[in-house]
Amino acid sequence: MEKEKKLKSIDSSILYRCNHKYYDKALDEYGLGYTQLSLLLTIYENEGVSMNELAILGSYDKGTITKAIQKLEQSDLVRVENSTVDKRSKMLYTGEKATKIIPKLYLIRQEWNDYLSEEINDSDLKTYYSVLEKMIDKAREYNRHESEELSIRIYGLQKLTLLDYPGYMAATIFTGGCNFRCPFCHNRSLVFLNENDGEINKNVILDYLNNRKGMLDGVCISGGEPLLHEGLEDFIKTIKETTGLKVKLDTNGSQFDKLKNLVEKGLVDYVALDIKNSKSRYAMTIGLDEYDIKEIEKCVNYLKEGHVDYEFRTTVVKEFHEETNFKEIGKWLKGAKCYFLQNFEEQETCIKKGLHPLEYDKLKEIRDVLKPYIENVEIRGK
Repeated sequence: MEKEKKLKSIDSSILYRCNHKYYDKALDEYGLGYTQLSLLLTIYENEGVSMNELAILGSYDKGTITKAIQKLEQSDLVRVENSTVDKRSKMLYTGEKATKIIPKLYLIRQEWNDYLSEEINDSDLKTYYSVLEKMIDKAREYNRHESEELSIRIYGLQKLTLLDYPGYMAATIFTGGCNFRCPFCHNRSLVFLNENDGEINKNVILDYLNNRKGMLDGVCISGGEPLLHEGLEDFIKTIKETTGLKVKLDTNGSQFDKLKNLVEKGLVDYVALDIKNSKSRYAMTIGLDEYDIKEIEKCVNYLKEGHVDYEFRTTVVKEFHEETNFKEIGKWLKGAKCYFLQNFEEQETCIKKGLHPLEYDKLKEIRDVLKPYIENVEIRGK
């Protein structure tokens, strides 16, 4: 009770207001305000931080961040670049002009801290900073959780499908953003996130699923790469708790820890893992100069252990796949429950034009090559 009274008597807003007065005066010659100083120094200490991460670190709302960064960019103090993974995500770097004044900004901050603490002994000051840091960590934990609940970006909804979730009537949700650049990908807009593509609010999706839970058996979460979204876990939890639907996850296998976490928490009922090609041709097949497949290997091994119902599948493209590649894949996936060959279909939405499917007879030959390694090999599409 005594502790509660003392905490209630602390009016931290006084310190907040005095901070602003000091910094507004000290920073006037640089054309900066208190918020901009905090953001600039955070960017300097975390080069390449994203707008979203910056908002979480400082517990700022997105409107405040956007306005402040725009001003810093206009003043050539901050450089803004598009993320290579998600083109709608902005990465922040200090500009050349900032490097010339940052030492002075640190000095301004130090002088104010020295003034505030000049009558506090070192022991008490150390205790104060220790306690303050713990309280800040708890506050950030709350803010991060609140942010992650919302941090899933959805760009498409197929309201009814009999194909995406084997054996079930389902809806399919498409998340945006992917760390691969597969030339044969049908979902170009979900990979590169065109500026004119509109997001679908997750509550709209949840309302639809709730209204159809008597009709639907499950929901398939596809992409893009769904496991890139920090809010995926909370989103699936909400689906499970409010609708009781089964959840199938489509993934490229690049995020092993996140996949394992969802499986161990019982949040996914079926996993479809895309095997892009044999190990030796993986990078070229996913459109990257090089790629370490160790995360995918972990996912393959984990799924083969039978922790959740699953399938492996490969989209077969004439320009990328040869029979010898599938012999390598067969050895890699040996003992797997099932493996599907999906023949490529050229569409206007593909990343690269001019690619071709294999002849159906050739697919049957590949299936025969795989049979000694995987008992259940099937062909989807012709």
